[in-house]
Amino acid sequence: MREFVSDIAFTPPVKVAQERRGSRRSYTHMEQKDGWSDAVTDDLGAFLAERNSSDLATTNAEGQPYIQHRGGPPRFLKAVGPRSLAFADFRRNKQYITLGKLADNPGAFIYLMDHANRRRIKVWGRAEFVEDVRFSQPDSGRRFCLRSRTSKFSDQNKNTSNSRTRV
Repeated sequence: MREFVSDIAFTPPVKVAQERRGSRRSYTHMEQKDGWSDAVTDDLGAFLAERNSSDLATTNAEGQPYIQHRGGPPRFLKAVGPRSLAFADFRRNKQYITLGKLADNPGAFIYLMDHANRRRIKVWGRAEFVEDVRFSQPDSGRRFCLRSRTSKFSDQNKNTSNSRTRV
């Protein structure tokens, strides 16, 4: 078990690099003060409701990464539980690369950006393909949803690189 939620990103080698380059102390303070969250809050739910796109990263069993843009109307990405997100996957090019990668390795990362306000949310978790009738209504173009559980949320404001807002 990780000591801090942020340990998902700040692995021991990352912490060594931070120490060598002088940034570790500020991140230690952030971890001990309020750190990152592993639950969906009202603030995060509101942020998700405004998004109409995201980037989803997966890797296969050999560690080969893949990043795929995902999008839809606002609210396409939804909180479906205190630690779960889901989105409908609209019919695309039928390559199913993300689906195949998740069969190898359920680890996933979602990157959400609000360019206008220079705010970003990073979500680490495990994802799964779910056949879900709520996401496959006739004529919606939706075929399945991807659900992420036990996620770690990092809310980072680019204007203040050492501050974190708990979400």
